[in-house]
Amino acid sequence: MFFQPFLFFISMKIKYIVIFVFLSTLLFKPCLYAGTLFDSNVESALSSAESLFKMMKSGNYPKIWSLLTQKSKDVIIDDVYKEEKGAGVVHLKENINSDFNNGGNLSKEYWKSFLENFNPDTALEHSKWDTGKFEKDKGEIIIKYRKAENPAVLMMFKEDGKWKVGLVETFWTRKK
Repeated sequence: MFFQPFLFFISMKIKYIVIFVFLSTLLFKPCLYAGTLFDSNVESALSSAESLFKMMKSGNYPKIWSLLTQKSKDVIIDDVYKEEKGAGVVHLKENINSDFNNGGNLSKEYWKSFLENFNPDTALEHSKWDTGKFEKDKGEIIIKYRKAENPAVLMMFKEDGKWKVGLVETFWTRKK
């Protein structure tokens, strides 16, 4: 007789544990899934950023162009347009974009000049990478060069389902 209420208490306790575990699984599954998506987003963004610097190092100019945000592309196209116009050569902006897409002469000259002032190994081999704030469509990759006092915060943006590097958004100073 003594064991009967004790067994009832144990069986009720087990029943509550099973119900709790079952409900917890249902309630927390979306959170776990969202965490997985977040991790996948961060990994994807890191991969895009690393690819950009690797493509700079290898001189794959069309691939560099494909990894940039639309805003970065637009600003670069405008800068090249103004520079060429100042030199007495007029190009349609669509032609400049096409040249960059295909790794043409304007693209080669632009990236060659850019890379004279920036060594991609600085980011790839001599810096520590970390992640900053990440949201659904934008994030930050913190790149701390070993000799620098402050890190660079590389802005990443998701466009058309792919993470793109905000080169202009990160490194260009705002024009007044």
